[in-house]
Amino acid sequence: MAIRESREKNVHAALVSIFAEEVCREAGIKMKMLDAVSVSMGPGSYTGLRIGVSTAKGFCYALDIPLIAVPTLQSLALEALPAIQDKMDNTENILLCPMIDARRMEVYTALFDPALRQVKDTEAMIIETGSFDEELKKHTICYFGDGAEKCRQVLSHEQLIFSGHIHPSAKSLARLSEKKFRLGEFEDPAYFEPYYLKDFIAGKPRVKGLE
Repeated sequence: MAIRESREKNVHAALVSIFAEEVCREAGIKMKMLDAVSVSMGPGSYTGLRIGVSTAKGFCYALDIPLIAVPTLQSLALEALPAIQDKMDNTENILLCPMIDARRMEVYTALFDPALRQVKDTEAMIIETGSFDEELKKHTICYFGDGAEKCRQVLSHEQLIFSGHIHPSAKSLARLSEKKFRLGEFEDPAYFEPYYLKDFIAGKPRVKGLE
């Protein structure tokens, strides 16, 4: 197995094709030998999603192979699961709460059980003191991801556990993609769009001398 990852911001366009070439070379295969291409479908950064999905579609069209799309929050939950299981003696009553930073006190989030079944819909949530109160009546919630750190001072319930700095990884994406490949769960590259969750809001351009 070969893997390349970067957590540096705003480098998707510059690195994605280079990484694809490098991992194929390290794995000893050629692009034409691929059976499918998988991509993280969102929610997340608007620009990052568009670049990732556009690149994946390009590979699929060029190689005439299927496209697999994996929910980003589910992939993040799988990445966190081993660390949570090591930390807790009993995980039967926990819920996994991946959080992706949106803006201000807003995060993209959902809830999953330990079998990675989604038990609460994906949403853009503004985190407040009473967030998850209903779920916390019956469960311990482990929250993690790049949106979790900014919420720690707000989420103080004793049944809420911060689970460290967990980041999305191609390793978890690949594991979920392999399952989808075996089941034949493919997307149509012609019509597939990333799951943005929210409409894109462009920043107001700054013109020198008019600020």
